[in-house]
Amino acid sequence: MSSQDVSRDQKEHSILTPLTSLEFTRRNFDNPSLEWRRLFSEILGTFLLVLVGAGGGVVNAVSNGQISRAAAVTAPGLMVLAIILFMGGISGAHLNPAVSIAFATRGNFPWLRVPGYIIAQLIGSTLAVLLLRAIFGNVGMLGATEPGPGISDWQAVVVEFVLTAGLVSTILGTASKAQNLGPISAFGVGAYIILAGLWSSPISGASMNPARSFGPDLVLWNFSSYWVYLVAPIAGALVAVAIAYILRGSGGGQSGIEAAQGRLEEIVAENSVQPDRSSETK
Repeated sequence: MSSQDVSRDQKEHSILTPLTSLEFTRRNFDNPSLEWRRLFSEILGTFLLVLVGAGGGVVNAVSNGQISRAAAVTAPGLMVLAIILFMGGISGAHLNPAVSIAFATRGNFPWLRVPGYIIAQLIGSTLAVLLLRAIFGNVGMLGATEPGPGISDWQAVVVEFVLTAGLVSTILGTASKAQNLGPISAFGVGAYIILAGLWSSPISGASMNPARSFGPDLVLWNFSSYWVYLVAPIAGALVAVAIAYILRGSGGGQSGIEAAQGRLEEIVAENSVQPDRSSETK
């Protein structure tokens, strides 16, 4: 075989390998028998996020101000960090409709599954708030996110828009092949949520998440300001996708797909392998 033939075969292999890997990932994610695990993961993850996010305001009211603002905004960031590390491989740990929409727009996540993920996130948020109400009653506005005193809805919209654009840029960037951070990306995402809350929570509550704001508003049946936390995060997420395109081009590569979709089938396959004990019986 000539050197030209070898070079051509190597080039074809380099092209086909990513395509084959992409098809394998897509086929795994299309396995409907595993979808319920992914949806449960999104329900549980969003439940835990909203439990600490809304719970900070509730417990602060019950304890007569024992929860500082710094603690209230740090807890959700640390919870997101933990959820990504322990459950990110199952569903991608979106926990946020804006993130699901961003991943789909980026081409890393099937649009077909976006409605299911969003519904799961809204359910998780609502269950968390219902639990808080059952334990503590209707106190602390059940942790609802609203524009701060003297802050107009439009001011809160701008802040939430900018915050979410930064958050989703962090998520897309750390998930991309260019960064290739893997689970370490959880620290970047968690740190961003904490930093955003430290400076902006008095303005808008630093929600950056339509699901986070949905649970308290639904249980209180007060959606007067919910449009702020629906429009701004989604618009910010779309801008983050545009920023990602400007910085890195289209798509997030194989690592972006795995970050958005998880690697559940591989995890299930690994856990189903039985150890070979034949040598122990000899």
